[in-house]
Amino acid sequence: MAELNYYEQQKNKNTEKIREMLKFLPPFCGEFFRSMAQKNINASSRLAYAYDLRIFFEYALDAYDSFKGKTMKTLTVDLLDTLSPQDIDAFLEYVTYYQKEYENSENIEYIKEYKNDEKGKARKIAALRSMYRYFLKREKIISNPSALIDTPKIHDKAIVRLDANETADLLDEVEFGENLTDTEKRYHNKTKNRDLAIVSILVGTGMRVSECVGINIEDLDFENYAVKITRKGGNQSILYFGEEVAQALKNYIEERKQMPAKEGSENALFLSLQGKRIGVRAVQNLVAKYSKTSVKLKHITPHKLRSTYGTSLYQETGDIYLVADVLGHADVNTTKKHYAEIETGHRRSAAKYIKLRKD
Repeated sequence: MAELNYYEQQKNKNTEKIREMLKFLPPFCGEFFRSMAQKNINASSRLAYAYDLRIFFEYALDAYDSFKGKTMKTLTVDLLDTLSPQDIDAFLEYVTYYQKEYENSENIEYIKEYKNDEKGKARKIAALRSMYRYFLKREKIISNPSALIDTPKIHDKAIVRLDANETADLLDEVEFGENLTDTEKRYHNKTKNRDLAIVSILVGTGMRVSECVGINIEDLDFENYAVKITRKGGNQSILYFGEEVAQALKNYIEERKQMPAKEGSENALFLSLQGKRIGVRAVQNLVAKYSKTSVKLKHITPHKLRSTYGTSLYQETGDIYLVADVLGHADVNTTKKHYAEIETGHRRSAAKYIKLRKD
């Protein structure tokens, strides 16, 4: 049996998590999630909906009179018709900040706090709307109060990106580790070639961190300076890199050939110290570790490195469609939204090329 690629492995893991999550949702939700799968909505989105709907129904059991006295497993779809837009609004207000009690393995109770900004609340109302639309279309309910709720306005945040000097400082820190703690330096000696290859390919291609950790050894093509990646939706794409990225990768590949890999990770390009395919969280942590000592005034994440690449590419080419293609944006408007500030600068610079009167 052929080894599954990283995307397929994650898809299967998320599918298993969805099946487990359905045990904590009303029975009628199973039908809704099966319909989402049939529409090829990706497993990570379905899992996010499952988490959000679980929060909603747990709240409903405590807050709504028509739900009281019932359990999650006795909830029926017709109860959705008992809710008003005001009830949905109350839920959105609740998730702004709430607490939940848990019990650890030693039977000690503790409280965990949760917060949701506009983006988090928008995702929850999206999950509710999708569920309501599904059952309304199938005539199992007669109303959709979620459709009358305004989507929380998401305020655009300024894009944080590195300038050329900051990028150089970050790469120097990854390579030499001069500002790391003594403990970090001990690990740095073991991982510096891997870490430099990771940071170099992130900032040198603009790929997503999930695409980076999914790379297999055979996906690299040093003859054409290219790498094959799997995008969020499962589609494959070829990205090209420059000489600096190629050198960092070649240095690491020599080291990687000597590394023993755990079962299931034999083909993975980037390995953890335990011999497993490196995970998204581990890459996020290593970027944070190096950036906090080299780019102190900015909070840098792998996504910020992606923004840095997109900005550099747009500044060099002025081609928003090229940037959208390389970054894997399905809609060029997404790209325009993120790089509007630079686009305005390009348009403003056009003025200097036009003279109404010759000197």
